Amino acid sequence: MLSTYRPLFDIPGAWRFLAAGALSRVGGAMFGVAIIIMIATRRDSYGLAGAVSAGGIVVLAVAGPLIGRLVDKYGQRRASLPFILGTFGAGLVTVVLSFVGAPAWTLFVGYAVSAFLPEMGPMSRARWAWLLRDEPDALHAAMSLEQVVEEGTFVLGPVIAVTAATMLFPEAGLLLAYITFTAGAVAFLLQARSEPPVVPHDDRPAGLAITRPGVAAVAAAGFMVGAVFGGNEVVSVAVADEAGRTQMSSIILGAFALGSGLSALYFGTRKFTGSLARRFVWCALAMCVLELPVLFIHDLWGIAAMMFIAGSATAPTLITALTLVQQLVPRALITEGMAVVITGLLVGLASATALSGILVDSWGAHATYALPVGAAFLAALIAAASGRQVGRAARAPERLPSRVSPPEPSQ
Repeated sequence: MLSTYRPLFDIPGAWRFLAAGALSRVGGAMFGVAIIIMIATRRDSYGLAGAVSAGGIVVLAVAGPLIGRLVDKYGQRRASLPFILGTFGAGLVTVVLSFVGAPAWTLFVGYAVSAFLPEMGPMSRARWAWLLRDEPDALHAAMSLEQVVEEGTFVLGPVIAVTAATMLFPEAGLLLAYITFTAGAVAFLLQARSEPPVVPHDDRPAGLAITRPGVAAVAAAGFMVGAVFGGNEVVSVAVADEAGRTQMSSIILGAFALGSGLSALYFGTRKFTGSLARRFVWCALAMCVLELPVLFIHDLWGIAAMMFIAGSATAPTLITALTLVQQLVPRALITEGMAVVITGLLVGLASATALSGILVDSWGAHATYALPVGAAFLAALIAAASGRQVGRAARAPERLPSRVSPPEPSQ
C-alpha cells in the first residue's frame, strides 16, 4: 500500500504543500465547534450560537466558488492571500467582541466577515492535478491521499478546539482556529514551486464552472453526501445521549471517520478502468446500501460497527466526485469547479445538522437516522439519473488552453 503513495512525496515540494494544507484544514475544522462553544458559554444560548455559525457557513458557501474563480484567474497566492490576512483580522475582532460582551449582532457581523475564506482542499487538489496531469493513476492516489488528510483533520480539529475552550477560556478554541488556519494557509501559499500556472485571459472559457454540463449534478450529489455526514454526526450524539452513554458518541463518530479514512487509503491503491461517471454511480449506490442497516440496529456497539462499514463508502464517493469534476471543467476553471462541489458538501452538512436537531425532538433520536439514510438514497438517485449526461460531458474533448502563464507575483 505504501508503495502507491511514496512516489507522491518524491515530487519536489509536494510534502511541503501537503503538510501546510493539512495544518490549515485542521484550523478550518475547528471553526464550527469553536464558535458554538464560545457563544454558548459566554451567552448561555445555543440558539444564538447556532445562528451565528449558520451565518458563517452561508458566507463560506458563497466565498468558496468566488475566490476559487479568482484563484484560477490570478493564481493561488495573489488571489487568496489578501482574503486570508483580512479574515484573520476579522477573526481577532470577533474574539475580542465575545470577550468584552459586545452586542450579539456584532458577533454575526464579525464571524461572517471572518468566514470569507478560500477553501484549501480545492487549491491543494489543483496542485496535484497540475503536477500529475499526465499520470492518471498517480493522480487517483493523490486524490485519495487528500481525502485521508481531510478525514484526519475533521477528527482532530474539533478535539483541539474543545480542549482549548474548556481548559483555557471560551474564546481560546476560536482564537487557536484562526491562528492555525492562517499559519497553514500562508505556509501553503509560500510554496510557489508547486503552484499551478494560470491560463491567460484570452484563453479562458466564458461562463461559470457550475454551468458546465454535469457539474451541478455532481455538486447536488455532494450536497447529499454532506447531509449524510451532518445527519450521522447529530443523530449519533443524540442516540448515545438518549441511552445515557454519551461517551459512546465519540466512538460511533470515530468509527465512521476511521472507516472512511481507511477506505480512502485502500481506494487510492486500486487501479480502475472504465468510466469515472459509472464509478461515481456505483460508489453512491454502495454508500446508500451500507448506510441503510443502521435503521434496524439499536445496540450502540452495533451502531458503531455499522458506522465503520458505512463510512467505508463515503470516501470513495467523494474522491471520485472530485476527480470527476476535474474532467467536467476546463483546466482554467479547475479550482472553481472543485470549490463548487466542496461548497455543496458543506451546505449539505450544515443543513442536515440543523434539521437533525429538529427531527430528534419530534421523531426521537434513533428514528432520525432516516435523514442520513434518505440523503444517501438521494445521492445515489442523483448520481444514477445524471450518469449518462455526466459521462458524455466527461468524455467530451477538453478545450485545453494553448498556453499557460506563471502566476502573477503578489503585490
